[in-house]
Amino acid sequence: MLIYEYLPHELARLGVVASAAGLDRHRVDVQVSLARERAGRASTAPPEPHRLSELFIAELRHLQWERIAGLIAKERMAAYTPSRDSRAVRYERQRLHRLMRDVAEAERSGAKDPEIRRHRVYRVDARLAAGCSSPDMPAPVVHLMAASADEAAERAWALQGRDGGLYQRCGYRIASVEQVLPEPGELF
Repeated sequence: MLIYEYLPHELARLGVVASAAGLDRHRVDVQVSLARERAGRASTAPPEPHRLSELFIAELRHLQWERIAGLIAKERMAAYTPSRDSRAVRYERQRLHRLMRDVAEAERSGAKDPEIRRHRVYRVDARLAAGCSSPDMPAPVVHLMAASADEAAERAWALQGRDGGLYQRCGYRIASVEQVLPEPGELF
């Protein structure tokens, strides 16, 4: 069975385009400012072990908001309209092309009814176990793609909780799992 998953950059772009639809220049400028602040905070946070990180997500979203703000100004749009955004149209065309290619490949290999997983990106925070303290070691954060918060926690533990892993070695436990992409309320 083929399983089609959105890629993290697709989630970030689709989320921003969907959120921007119908917003006027002022509201887009507010979002640009918020995205810039988020990217700034992420750049000062301790580095994460994987490319899929808060900094990566924040920078992607900031770039998209900046691009949309520039397009609204250049095209003198009263409100952002994704269908008038050639890049947004191209992103969607590429995503659909990848989906069609994957479905065709699955059908050639004999797979029936491809499944589209609505994976999300989750932020998994860990804290030192009770009674432990280490002021010089920041709490580890991992961003993972998963179908649910529970699956994200399981995957984080599988990566970091095994013998010799950071969670075991330093006495960490998973403290929270939060969906970050698409942001809660974003639908596509």
